[in-house]
Amino acid sequence: ARLTAQKARLVVDMIRGRGVEDALGILQFTPKRGAKIVAKTLKSAIANAEHGTRVDVDALYVKRAYVDEGPTGKRFLPRAHGRATPVFKRTSHITVIVDERRRGAEA
Repeated sequence: ARLTAQKARLVVDMIRGRGVEDALGILQFTPKRGAKIVAKTLKSAIANAEHGTRVDVDALYVKRAYVDEGPTGKRFLPRAHGRATPVFKRTSHITVIVDERRRGAEA
């Protein structure tokens, strides 16, 4: 994603360990730009779990969610007196893992 890992981690930390319905609700009303990207990733994880292993969607929760740094694009910005300053276009890899909560394990 074209978003710094530091900014994406602020959003991911809010949904870790929560149920998917609760997590999507939090992301929907979070005013950060990364919330939209993380919500898209979470919806993809839910669809993969539903299609691949046929689990109960209501019992899903965010088991693991983390953000790693991706490749950095390096650009230069012209400045005064013929100088150039570097601009780093940072990217991130967002990973969301969902799992089914067992009925007896709710605490």
